[in-house]
Amino acid sequence: MATRTEFLVQGLHCAEEVSALKEELGCCAGVLDLSFDVIHSKMTVEFDDRQISPTQLAQRVSKTGMRATPWPPRSLRRPSHPEQKTHLGLSILSGVCLLAGLVLHVASSDDPWHALSHHGTGEHVDSLTLGFFLTAIFSGGWFALRKAIHAARRLRPDMNLLMWISIAGASFLGEWSEAASVAFLFSVASLLETWSLGRARQAIGALMQMAPQEATLLNNGGQQRLPVGQVPVGSMVLVKPGEKIPLDGHVRSGASSVNQAPITGESIPVAKTTGDLIFAGTINGEGALEIETTRDAANTTFANIVKQVQEASSRRAPAERWVETFARYYTPIMILLTLSIWLVPPLVLDGQWNAWFYRGLIVLVIACPCALVISTPVSIVAGLTSAARRGVLIKGGSYLEAASRLRAAAIDKTGVLTRGEPEVQCVITLNGHSEIEVLERVAALEMRSEHPLGKALVRYTESKGIRPLGAPNFKALLGQGAEAHIGGKRFWIGSHRLLHEKGIETADVHDRASQFEELGQTVVVFGDDHHVWALISIADGIRSEARTALTGMKRQGLQAVVMLTGDNPVCAQAVAGELGINEVRSNLLPLEKATAVQELAARHGSVAMIGDGVNDAPAMANATIGIALGTTGTDAALETAGVVIMSGDLSKVPFLIQHARRTLAIVKQNVTFALAAKAVFLVLAFFDLATLWMAIAADTGATLLVTLNGLRLLRAGPSPLPPPPVARFPMSQSVRTGEL
Repeated sequence: MATRTEFLVQGLHCAEEVSALKEELGCCAGVLDLSFDVIHSKMTVEFDDRQISPTQLAQRVSKTGMRATPWPPRSLRRPSHPEQKTHLGLSILSGVCLLAGLVLHVASSDDPWHALSHHGTGEHVDSLTLGFFLTAIFSGGWFALRKAIHAARRLRPDMNLLMWISIAGASFLGEWSEAASVAFLFSVASLLETWSLGRARQAIGALMQMAPQEATLLNNGGQQRLPVGQVPVGSMVLVKPGEKIPLDGHVRSGASSVNQAPITGESIPVAKTTGDLIFAGTINGEGALEIETTRDAANTTFANIVKQVQEASSRRAPAERWVETFARYYTPIMILLTLSIWLVPPLVLDGQWNAWFYRGLIVLVIACPCALVISTPVSIVAGLTSAARRGVLIKGGSYLEAASRLRAAAIDKTGVLTRGEPEVQCVITLNGHSEIEVLERVAALEMRSEHPLGKALVRYTESKGIRPLGAPNFKALLGQGAEAHIGGKRFWIGSHRLLHEKGIETADVHDRASQFEELGQTVVVFGDDHHVWALISIADGIRSEARTALTGMKRQGLQAVVMLTGDNPVCAQAVAGELGINEVRSNLLPLEKATAVQELAARHGSVAMIGDGVNDAPAMANATIGIALGTTGTDAALETAGVVIMSGDLSKVPFLIQHARRTLAIVKQNVTFALAAKAVFLVLAFFDLATLWMAIAADTGATLLVTLNGLRLLRAGPSPLPPPPVARFPMSQSVRTGEL
């Protein structure tokens, strides 16, 4: 009988472990299907319980150096990962013991400089110092040891085996401090990888927590609060002002404005009335709504966003670095070469055993890939640190490498290319009224408003130093605007639709309002019962650095920059035209953005998604790399992204690409130099022109040089491009108060 069981696998962090588990379990009788979620360290097994049991599956997992336990039934969002604390403790122990061993080694020597620079045999290290070095080795390499043994057993060398061969080679020659250093550095790199996955787990949890948990069900004239999972499709639910909408559905009664930014990315709340579609997770405005649900909690648009991020995260196992791939072949080849030097000449050529064994030791020292193992993490960490100093947080070496290969970018509009909040663009006064007259009364009407458009109007009047007049008998017109008596006369403010209802729209006013709307701007109309006093255009202002950032991306060789937005085509084209973006896709839901990113990746190979909202998270998860703006980004976007620009300065994206390419260039320089040095000494050793001490000095020197080369990344690199003057819509630059 087929059974499906989920396991929490301690030590499942990357595609290498997934491959090992597939090899170990895939051939077991009774195992029907395997699936993995690397982010959550989760393995799902479908098996025939008549042939194999969960206990036997866990036993097979233990053979890979990992440990499987049943998935916590009530902690699906935040399962515990106890091995992280153990790993941290062992890494700290390794570092402390390494430092203690070095201090004792220097203190016990008559010549401290000689003790640090000279590489001898184990007899030069006292027992206490040796104890510290051995503790550093085994505590730093403990988690890698089990995996290295499994890699050796299945004849597939990986980075864990490579590290332990390096330690064994250094230890065999008495290089205890070097062996301990390699173990400690590798442990720290592995710990950072584990931490990165932990942050990704928190991202999924933060995303899920944004969904509303309860709904107010309308039933037989009464109200009942229920968990959203218990509300059936077709029910009527009440959403009060300021509440999150619990389920997808259609408005059956009421009118309000709804902030759809968490789903569609629209910068301005959308008016909703009877018959309009509404999404779970969006935020209701000033009016109460009665909604007929069309989907259950597990299938809402918001739930699909969470699912998409989880699935994409599961597919995105870290790519195996080319150094590790090279080491898969390099290590066994060098081991075979060493054995050949030890055995073939004495047995076949009647050579002297001692002489050829000595040459083999030289080859073994040269083969020890310490420079390769150490130089790459040092360069990567230096690159990450340097970027962090510039306000660019890169969440790991794999993301840094991905940024260096970018060929295209998809960019969200609202909050990324634009500021993400409405701003007054211009005020056109009509029928002989002055701007001061208009703004005094507009401020009076909007000073108590919680609507984003109202807040934009209040900010504008405050910037002009306007003091609002008194406004008694204030009345909100749900979904349309507001009205009040000012100086004994009734005034109103609202949408173009409200003007139609008032019946005082002239042809001239209609034409002027339509011109604003054609530019993607929102028109607010102010007037009294007799005529219109003013037309006010409001739009989401373009970021000052957006144009420079786009120019910088093109200079870095990006083949395409595409705007993806949930906003309407008119607004999208207006912003794209101002910034010179040729390809625009509008009216996109989150999953449609993800599909667009996949299409872009198919065309160009490597693509970044730059965004800041929950609606961008699926697209970020499907991109080669997600880039989030730290000052405006939601928690979900910040955690899903591989790169966070903490200052929110879009012009740092070109810097990121350039810095990543510089870092990877230094990594390649280091590897090339390390391999070249090894090749030279292999030739010298074969012709008996090198000694063991020369080999040790060369290996140490190569390690030191590539390390210093990597640390160059800590110096200040190229500065981000300076921001240009503030860019606005063309209308705001050409229209003055009172004229068009």
